[in-house]
Amino acid sequence: MTGERDLRTLLSSMRPELNPGRYVFATAPDGVVPEGVNPVVTVTEPEGLTLVLPEAEAVSAGLRYDYAAGWITLRIHSALDAVGLTAAVSLALADAGLSCNVVAGFHHDHLFVPYGRAAEAVDVLEVLATESG
Repeated sequence: MTGERDLRTLLSSMRPELNPGRYVFATAPDGVVPEGVNPVVTVTEPEGLTLVLPEAEAVSAGLRYDYAAGWITLRIHSALDAVGLTAAVSLALADAGLSCNVVAGFHHDHLFVPYGRAAEAVDVLEVLATESG
């Protein structure tokens, strides 16, 4: 199924959903994912393998981290070549003083925002969706 490309449709229909839990960014020692760790995102960089995973799993595996995030999924199937969604979402969150780390999956975009302000980030995105309709 082809994802949505129209920016107005993407924004007005994004349906941001806050996933339960605290998520952290950590690096896997020697590029190997520790046993018992099930990352929701992995990124291979020259400096090492980055894992985004539930905080409890990082603690259990002894992985260091310094950023706890809330994970928001935009529930619209966005095309990977859609133009403007990341920019519009990032701008709305930046205007509210919220940092945002964006990861594109095949079907959805995923946002990692400061854990303590995750509900506020969802509110900001819901306003953006309403104003875009």
